[in-house]
Amino acid sequence: MKLLVVDDDTNIQRLYKEELEEEGYEVVIASTGKDALSMFEKENPDIITLDILMPDIDGISLLRQMKEKRPDIPIIMSTAYDYRDDFAVWASEAYIVKSSDLTELKKTIKKLIDK
Repeated sequence: MKLLVVDDDTNIQRLYKEELEEEGYEVVIASTGKDALSMFEKENPDIITLDILMPDIDGISLLRQMKEKRPDIPIIMSTAYDYRDDFAVWASEAYIVKSSDLTELKKTIKKLIDK
């Protein structure tokens, strides 16, 4: 099972990669929106965690572009801010607020994979 983690924060990248690899997932990282689109095409991930605030292309634009290409791919919006009132994030399968405790993220990934 391959996960694409899209986040510009190197600490989040490292945390997600270490914790999710311990769970047995293959994890690939993208630091920018442009990198994320390239990795999305090249790596063909099974699930994506997507930060909303990115330096080049925002996560909501990425969500739209990825869903246009692969409507069935599960995407988890992951952000430090509360965007739940923004209807655009509703196109994602899940929404989590970033935390150093990845329990909620891990549960969400398992739930989406087991669908």
